[in-house]
Amino acid sequence: MENTIKVERAILNITQNDLAEKIGVSRQTINSIEANRYVPSTVLALKLSEVFGKPVNSFFKLSDSDYE
Repeated sequence: MENTIKVERAILNITQNDLAEKIGVSRQTINSIEANRYVPSTVLALKLSEVFGKPVNSFFKLSDSDYE
């Protein structure tokens, strides 16, 4: 899975820590999501959707390897 969380944060001009506080996780969790080391739960994805004001599939995309 690929994501554009870092870009979305930049658009809102918020830090990893700011985003983490808004959705109730640690800064390290945001860092892991951005680095594609961690796939968030549906609940976290929906919380991110609310913060960004966009549907989940606008910042999370399946990669080719997800179809194998």
